Amino acid sequence: MLYYLFTYLHDAFSFPGAGVFQYITFRAAAALITSLFISMIIGKRLINYLRKKQVGETVRDLGLDGQKQKQGTPTMGGLIILAAILVPSLLFAKLHNIYIILVLVATTWLGIIGFLDDYIKVFKKDKKGLPGKLKILGQIGLGLIVGFTMYFSDDIVIRERVRQTAYVPTSDVFTMEGSGAVDKTKIFSKTPVKSTKTTIPFVKNNEFDYSQLISWMGNGAVKWTWLIFIPIVIFIIIAVSNGANLTDGLDGLATGTSAIIGLTLGVLAYVSGNIVFANYLNIMYIPNTGELAIYISAFVGACIGFLWYNSYPAQVFMGDTGSLALGGVIAVFAIMIRKEIMIPIFCGIFLAENLSVVMQVSWFKFTKRKYGEGRRIFKMSPLHHHFQKQGYHESKIVLRFFIVGIMLAVLTIVTLKLR
Repeated sequence: MLYYLFTYLHDAFSFPGAGVFQYITFRAAAALITSLFISMIIGKRLINYLRKKQVGETVRDLGLDGQKQKQGTPTMGGLIILAAILVPSLLFAKLHNIYIILVLVATTWLGIIGFLDDYIKVFKKDKKGLPGKLKILGQIGLGLIVGFTMYFSDDIVIRERVRQTAYVPTSDVFTMEGSGAVDKTKIFSKTPVKSTKTTIPFVKNNEFDYSQLISWMGNGAVKWTWLIFIPIVIFIIIAVSNGANLTDGLDGLATGTSAIIGLTLGVLAYVSGNIVFANYLNIMYIPNTGELAIYISAFVGACIGFLWYNSYPAQVFMGDTGSLALGGVIAVFAIMIRKEIMIPIFCGIFLAENLSVVMQVSWFKFTKRKYGEGRRIFKMSPLHHHFQKQGYHESKIVLRFFIVGIMLAVLTIVTLKLR
């Protein structure tokens, strides 16, 4: 909203300083600061309110060290995260940008699903919360919205790289201003195109087209690519959203990990939406995604601000209100900037947590059928509880997971040139 106000003041009255709102970097910084401020102000008040209403976490006795001390800690703190993301985004982003609209819808959608789950657990005193089937249906609904929008919206396009050394008319391409010459192997077509291409790491031509998955059906099969693309989008949203939910088991773990992932996505979004950096790094140029830097700045600010209260020992838990939203937003964001195939790298922590549960449950069921007694791979799942059972302190586990997350983030950014 402020973007439109100051743009009007600049154009109509040449208002001093109003032009600075045209810069993504300025608005991203403003969104980050505002998000931190909102987290700090709202956080304290919400925690006091939840304590007054006796909205506390009910902890099952799993025999973990320090577990009993968490009993009664206020939950539903994800409301702090949602407010700290949505308000700065609405203030500083271009609200007519299709990517901003989509990510705001995703944040609100998953936030509502998580809130309903927490509300049933806390106020209705039903430990099961929202039935799992309804959660999955909600995530599928979001996947359909994102998938259909990405595939059919005319506002979501890329600009193809012109890969030829022959003469190319400059009227047909984007060139690098001020270069003095046109590099015929590193220019982008002026004509935007609909595409189902995405980024694939560690290969020279780091692009993969989903239409190749049905190429065996013949040339006319390309128009049916949406039948492949949309289910993949749904699967990614469900997997990453639930991965973040599983990771939210130790004080600050999901929050800090999400902040690291958010920073990584911010870098990827900015370079993908900037023609200069996209050309230099020889990566896919996606017009208008640079605006997502404002949203992801608010996202990171919200995570860091919430970490102030959620770090060990936690004063508040985010609950499903926060964890489902964080994971789902990360998935949607990665899909929009066409980096979803890189999710196993920068979301490696979420992946490990997910796999640990799948492996544990699958092996237990298999051995129970075969031997009549269920056996376990880990002492406990998700993975962070396994290390707790081994005697590691909660804060040490969280810090080491952060270090691994930073290493994965660096590796993700390095893949832009590592081919």
